Amino acid sequence: MAKVGNRQYKTLVCTECNNENYRVEKNVKNTTERLELKKYCSKCQKHTLHREKK
Repeated sequence: MAKVGNRQYKTLVCTECNNENYRVEKNVKNTTERLELKKYCSKCQKHTLHREKK
């Protein structure tokens, strides 16, 4: 049986090319604002800002 909790998988989207590159786990109860992480985009071939998809 799976654990019941507040963690959900969220998709991160590149702000420059709108490519969905990453899926990260987030605690939605403790972190209510959207994630913004600087990650590598393989399409842009550089580090760009990735934001949580709606």
